[in-house]
Amino acid sequence: MADPMRIRAQVAGDKATVRVLMSHEMETGQRKDASGKVIPAWHITEVSASHNGKVVMTAQWGPAVSKNPFLQFNVKGAKAGDKIAVSWLDNKGDKRTDEATVS
Repeated sequence: MADPMRIRAQVAGDKATVRVLMSHEMETGQRKDASGKVIPAWHITEVSASHNGKVVMTAQWGPAVSKNPFLQFNVKGAKAGDKIAVSWLDNKGDKRTDEATVS
């Protein structure tokens, strides 16, 4: 399983800014290794975020996203102490979900 995501959620006025750093290789399937063999594709395909259990953001990604992707989005109506959970699924079926508390 991948390393934990680094999630920071901070309130500013009536919204929270959420910043997420994901640890993932994000291979395109087009590069070759030292012996000339194609490195198989391995990338995040779906990302979702929830605020206190309610889905607030979904995204579909492909091989064009860089290694260890960074994602930032805003959540209206979030208050200090609320929970933000971020999940991803990759093309090999691996999943990761991590949670942060809004500060």
